[in-house]
Amino acid sequence: MSKMKVVAITDYKKTQVMEIDKPVPKSNQVLINLHACALCTFEQRVFSQVTKKALPYVGGHECAGIIEAIGEDVIPEEFPIGQKVAVRVLNHCGTCYYCRHGQENLCKNSYKKSAAAAGQLLPNGLGEYICVDANQVYKLANDLPYEQAVFVEPFACVINSIERGQIHLGDDVVVLGGGVMGMLHVIAAKLSGARVILSEPNKERAEMAKKFGCDVVIDPTESDPVEQVKKLTDGEGANVVFNTTPIATVASQAIMMTAQMGRCIMYSSMHPDTPIEVSPNYIHNTEIVITGSKSPSVEAFDTAARILSKRIVDVTPLLTETYSMEEADTAFERAMSPETYRVMIKW
Repeated sequence: MSKMKVVAITDYKKTQVMEIDKPVPKSNQVLINLHACALCTFEQRVFSQVTKKALPYVGGHECAGIIEAIGEDVIPEEFPIGQKVAVRVLNHCGTCYYCRHGQENLCKNSYKKSAAAAGQLLPNGLGEYICVDANQVYKLANDLPYEQAVFVEPFACVINSIERGQIHLGDDVVVLGGGVMGMLHVIAAKLSGARVILSEPNKERAEMAKKFGCDVVIDPTESDPVEQVKKLTDGEGANVVFNTTPIATVASQAIMMTAQMGRCIMYSSMHPDTPIEVSPNYIHNTEIVITGSKSPSVEAFDTAARILSKRIVDVTPLLTETYSMEEADTAFERAMSPETYRVMIKW
């Protein structure tokens, strides 16, 4: 059997390039020759052991490549050999309540079918090849650079979040945090016709946001960000607020700067999961909606692939650095640095 290389996390802040068997597509599967994978926060947490996984662990889900082969029952016209594609690595069962109601991102069984099995060396996004069901493969423009193609998955996560926010034309939208996911929220909120206010203390990130069309940037360290937002919105607060930070105090501020009948989206997961105090009466009296956003739906993934393929936006400035498989340790360290947005491993 042919062999392939993977990047496996083997210990605390240690990776190793290993060889495993190259997969063969079964019925209704597509074999993808991957060429690039960006390093999501999830893999960063496994690398630093904030998130505990049995090792070795082959992660990676922000990946793209070329169709190399298809299994039986796959329509060749839909999945032509040589087509550039993105892969929705997170699978869904298609039969649970959430899948059947268009919320595949909440599938009860998705992690049971995950390509990355803890403690096992199996193909995943950080490897040369991956076999997935045909419904996990999304065609891209063949001339779309990998520097943009790897953003399909994170941009899809943000599109799902934006849809949860139900933005209307002319709304005031606040994005808390100017990291890579915050920037993608700025981009998507502007596409939705909103006035976008970013809360971010870093001056360089503030300037980056303005290049993406952000209307106003506030510095939360200068004065109370809730009061700053209220001042910008005639005392009303923002119609939609997206918290993209893992900071509990910021999550509390997000709620308090949301206008009456507004929506507050807790996009970021929290590590550690520090509880916050919320006044039931405040929610009762303002009729605000506080909700979360987890992973991308199938529709959001398809939308992200189309937006990037059609060059409606250019996310290239958010790719800070690129490394080889052999440089994976450095890539992970740099990905965790506040100096970077996204870091990619390319081969």
